[in-house]
Amino acid sequence: MRQETLVIVKYFGDDIMIQLIGLKHDVKIEIREKLSIIPKRQERSLEALANICDEAVILSTCNRIEIYFKSKDEDIVKKIFNALNWDESLIKCVFNYKEEKAVQHLMEVVCGFDSLLLGEDQILGQVRDAYEVAKDSGATKKEFQRLFENAIACGKNFRTKSKTGEIPVSSSSMVVKKAIDMGYKNFMILGYGTVGQLTTKYILEGKIDSLYIAVRDSQKVDIEDPRVKIIPFNDIQKNYEKVDCVISCTTAPHTVVRLNELPSKHLLLFDLAVPRDIEEIVSENPLYEVYDIDKISDIHDANFKIRKDSMKNNRYIVDKAIREFVEWKTIEELSPFIKMIKHNGEDIYKERLATFKHKKETKDNEKLAEILLKSTSNAFVNKAIQVLKEEHLKGRSKECVDIISRIFQQ
Repeated sequence: MRQETLVIVKYFGDDIMIQLIGLKHDVKIEIREKLSIIPKRQERSLEALANICDEAVILSTCNRIEIYFKSKDEDIVKKIFNALNWDESLIKCVFNYKEEKAVQHLMEVVCGFDSLLLGEDQILGQVRDAYEVAKDSGATKKEFQRLFENAIACGKNFRTKSKTGEIPVSSSSMVVKKAIDMGYKNFMILGYGTVGQLTTKYILEGKIDSLYIAVRDSQKVDIEDPRVKIIPFNDIQKNYEKVDCVISCTTAPHTVVRLNELPSKHLLLFDLAVPRDIEEIVSENPLYEVYDIDKISDIHDANFKIRKDSMKNNRYIVDKAIREFVEWKTIEELSPFIKMIKHNGEDIYKERLATFKHKKETKDNEKLAEILLKSTSNAFVNKAIQVLKEEHLKGRSKECVDIISRIFQQ
């Protein structure tokens, strides 16, 4: 029994915690782009984290970089920065949440409560994609799989009940609406990933004359619309003259819109990328009106109050999801102890079975069954009495009596 007790103590003394580090909201894009993780580097980053964390998921979007992980290392934040080749001096720019606070943050994120654009409708898909990448990379185990699947289910339920999907908002929808409201009719999109496709959808829903989509692989675009023209990415400079609004949303690690390549005419430019696609010096030229992701979040949103009220009324969905996961995790922590109890019970059963096999030829089978059943019952009753006596001597008999009574009551 000494060995079993040690196992329990070791387990309940384990302090591997669910944690999260993320960029603070007031961090400017100049800093955010230094800590961004573009999609093609995500798997490599997860591999680096796997060497120092028990589980990990990376959520990197144009507005946020968050790393969810499990660790008991007190210096884990510094080690994560080193593993990802981030500048340690920027640690002051991140927050670190642990356990229930980290769970709460994820549930709020997936429902749009933590977005710069309240209730924005892209984050649910972004969380789902981040989880799938981590899962496929082998960076998640049982606990994170449960956490993120619960969070995604919470996000879907919240979106349905709050009907935020009927009043969608995203960086894409905001910039397209602003441009069309300002009278712009000829657009160019740079990049056709998830954001580019969403932006295209919003543009084509408006009254526009033309849309140029610049891509490196033209086969990725399957649109039948006379207003749409697919151009090679290397030809964007040749086509700037034909448009009056450029929306850039590539995943390039460097700038793709440069001042010396732009025409001498007024252009409205939106940069939805992190790291930024548009050269910083472009915004200093009066010919060009430039909005990076920070400025985009300041654009007036006419549906803000409607979404805010609807989200507030359905906040209970988030709270319920947090409570359910915390309860699951608390019960899950008992698993090794429960397995040990079952193992001990099986040992007692096997001992009685061996006795039965030796005496099964007895003439009084009914008497033998009675003896075996009583012996099995006594094994547990006597152990309960022994524990009760020990706890009484320690002054903890009341709690022990309550538990034993619940186990043995009819």
